[in-house]
Amino acid sequence: MGYKVVVVGATGNVGREMLNILAERQFPVDKIAALASRKSLGTEVSFGDTTLKTKDLDTFDFTGWDMALFAVGSGPTKEYAPKAAAAGCVVIDNSSLYRYDPDVPLIVPEVNPQAVHGYAKKNIIANPNCSTAQMVVALKPLHDRATIKRVVVSTYQSVSGAGKDGMDELWEQTKAVYNPTADVPAKKFTKEIAFNVIPHIDVFMDDGSTKEEWKMVAETKKIIDPKIKVTATCVRVPVFVGHSEAVNIETEEFLDEDEARDILREAPGIMVIDKRENGGYVTPKECVGDFATFISRIRQDSTIENGLNLWCVSDNLRKGAALNAVQIAELLGRECLKKG
Repeated sequence: MGYKVVVVGATGNVGREMLNILAERQFPVDKIAALASRKSLGTEVSFGDTTLKTKDLDTFDFTGWDMALFAVGSGPTKEYAPKAAAAGCVVIDNSSLYRYDPDVPLIVPEVNPQAVHGYAKKNIIANPNCSTAQMVVALKPLHDRATIKRVVVSTYQSVSGAGKDGMDELWEQTKAVYNPTADVPAKKFTKEIAFNVIPHIDVFMDDGSTKEEWKMVAETKKIIDPKIKVTATCVRVPVFVGHSEAVNIETEEFLDEDEARDILREAPGIMVIDKRENGGYVTPKECVGDFATFISRIRQDSTIENGLNLWCVSDNLRKGAALNAVQIAELLGRECLKKG
């Protein structure tokens, strides 16, 4: 017996990737449904060798389905996730709606798998923000060894984090640079993204940080340890897919860069590529389509007593969203539902 799985938002970037990864990882699916809004009704999406026609989210009955992977915004999630959960279908939500709810586990399976048992309070599990997910995969094994006190992170986030509209805007603006008669004003982003970087993701908070930066702080504390101090600067860059992060870590105990490298090599979900030579590191272009979180540029920070620097790269549509959701589904099945 396998699982009856629903993918909500199946026509979007993340929803399509969820279907791809469910098929790639041979998730034990007994029955699958692809849901979308009424305007996308009947759109065809791929699930392995199978083509699915999307069904109407508005009229779908979740009764009898085991899991629903939600890849829609907080608005539709707020309306439909409680309905699915009340019908006995466990929701794995990719939006930010439930991440900070104390009754909803926020999970990265390589980091806090034990939290999955808390799903039963609301029948909902939250998927973290894309920039947080890849960072905590790298932080957790180092925290277990040397106890992380403080993290300073600067992100270089691809436009796919803003959805298809963000990718389209970068493409159209890039072409327009070479066509003097074309003008593609910023719509999805606050300034032109082509050949530019924008230090602004999500809305501004009262303290001057953006909500994307606040998410990284709050989610790291919830997933790993509330005592960790985190400060973030989140930047949008003209890259289509793949988020990069420069991470500075201060630990309570001294951790040698060679030991840190060995720890990360052994850690689940991580691939260390760290050679001190031209090209001996990973860039976002190389990580696209891969399951791993890549770590490079591991080195001591000599400006503090116990400091490390590293470079962290991952496919944000995969580990940052769809892959993590499928890994949560696998964990939920293995630890709690036990059907597949």
